[in-house]
Amino acid sequence: MSRGGGVVSSPDRNDTPVLITEAAPSYEEQHAARRKKYAIMMSLRFPCLILAALFSHIWWLAVFFIVLSVPLPWMAVLIANDRPPRKTEKANRYQVERRAIERKSTTVIDG
Repeated sequence: MSRGGGVVSSPDRNDTPVLITEAAPSYEEQHAARRKKYAIMMSLRFPCLILAALFSHIWWLAVFFIVLSVPLPWMAVLIANDRPPRKTEKANRYQVERRAIERKSTTVIDG
């Protein structure tokens, strides 16, 4: 029987790290996510134009695909330039405890 600090292992133990901070993702991670969204949205525009050409004999479907492809660049730029909202933080301010002056019983003389 050996004594000492061995590795504890059990089938129920999960070795994945746990996120214990509420820090925002780094600028590089945010930028990569925005670039990915932009690329996906812009890559959808070309297939819409191809589908409009393929369905040119069905005019309403061709118009639908063309109308769908028109706002895609605008939406892609808006989404790519957007950043996640800032977290609202409650300021820890010093609160002064206000106490009223004690009232003493006074005698009023009318005279």
